[in-house]
Amino acid sequence: MEDRRVNILLVDDRPENLLALKAVLDSPEYCLIQANSGMEALKWVLKKKFAVILMDVQMPTLNGFETAKMIREREKTKDVPIIFITALSQTIENILYGYSVGAIDYILKPVDPIILKVRLMPLFLCIYIRKK
Repeated sequence: MEDRRVNILLVDDRPENLLALKAVLDSPEYCLIQANSGMEALKWVLKKKFAVILMDVQMPTLNGFETAKMIREREKTKDVPIIFITALSQTIENILYGYSVGAIDYILKPVDPIILKVRLMPLFLCIYIRKK
C-alpha cells in the first residue's frame, strides 16, 4: 500500500523548536521528518521527496541560507518550497536575502500556529489536487 502522507522536513538546531513545530503540524496526513542541522537536512533531501521544508536560519556550521542554496543547486530539489522560520534574522536585509536564496516565505518566531497552517494551506491544496 502506497503511503499517501505529505513529507515535511523540519530543520532546526534546537530540539525544543522542532518539538513545537511537530506539535503544531502533527496530523495523520503528514510525515514529519526532523533534521538538527543543515547537513542533516541535505542528507534527507537526497533520500526523500518533500512537499515543503521549514527551516531555521541561524544554525551552526551550515546556516539555513547556505542550506537553501545547496538544495536549490540540485535539479531534483530546486523546486521544493522552503519556508524560513527565525527569531534572530529579522532585519529587512535578512528577509530579502532569504527570498533571494529561494524561500517562498519567511516567518518570525514565536510562530503562531494558525498563521503557519494558513501559509502552508495553498501548498497542500496543490498537492492534493495533483494526487486526484
